[in-house]
Amino acid sequence: MAKYKVLIADSRYPDYQEERGVLEPIGAEVIVNRSDDEDEVAEAIMGCDGFIVNLAPAVSAKVIAAMDKCKCVSRYGVGYDTVDTEALKAKGVYLANVPDYCEEDVSDQAFALFMDCVRKTARKDRHVRQGEWNLAGIQKIYRIAGKTFGFVGYGMIARCVHRKLSGFNLGRVLAFDPFYPPEKAKAAGVELVNLETLCKESDYISVHAPLLPQTRKMISTAQFDQMKATAIIINTSRGPLIDEDALVEALKANKIACAGLDVFTEEPLPLDSELRKQDNLTISDHAGWYSEESMIELKTKAALNIADTLVDGKPRYAVNI
Repeated sequence: MAKYKVLIADSRYPDYQEERGVLEPIGAEVIVNRSDDEDEVAEAIMGCDGFIVNLAPAVSAKVIAAMDKCKCVSRYGVGYDTVDTEALKAKGVYLANVPDYCEEDVSDQAFALFMDCVRKTARKDRHVRQGEWNLAGIQKIYRIAGKTFGFVGYGMIARCVHRKLSGFNLGRVLAFDPFYPPEKAKAAGVELVNLETLCKESDYISVHAPLLPQTRKMISTAQFDQMKATAIIINTSRGPLIDEDALVEALKANKIACAGLDVFTEEPLPLDSELRKQDNLTISDHAGWYSEESMIELKTKAALNIADTLVDGKPRYAVNI
């Protein structure tokens, strides 16, 4: 008979060999529930000592109330905006995430979207496939050297992007991050500024802020109005950080040059979304986190959070809630 039971509520991965490889040696039975239904998950969590969850279902108050033995909820990924943190805290259950599994991969995605927007690669591809040629007039292209790059949030992934930009001879690097130490910013060659200054002075903007009540739609009409007409904005963090209606308006009116998005307010992106219709926008399917290496690391570390809690009393990546 198993010493522990661990529930995985997820429909994203085809198998869970990494999780089993971590949990079975400590005597844990791994139970996979691929349902997104709140009631089914609430029923399944009863009697379980640990809970590993992806984006859906939400770890709601109802699911948390059904936890009679659970000691830790481990979220696949960095964010935990689908978790009712107040209910979990009141229950006395640890929340854990995996904050360090994909900084190379997401920064690569941000960099790829940035380069695509600079050189108009995907946009030209669409037009060339339709028989067009000599596309220099489709939108002006400017060299990167000497320009100003702005980071909205200067955490681990933003710092990886900055490292990868080091050979482009940027003129200035700005960051809006109220929590980043000024002495570290100075050592990294970054000017800490407010959001208004960043929007006004940046040629390129890459968004890396966490999704919190105060950061939701932090980039909206007022911010787009402040940007240069040649500005490019990239978002690989969370979709709701950018007001998508305001972005569509800005792209249509040429308030900014173009944008690159890997994340959206609603995912999958609805077929009737106005974003799909904007030719000066490059989009991808919230895949910035993905590489074969990052997926193995994510699954392993999510399981290690549970194993550490059951064996040692605390997850290695505990979230302070």
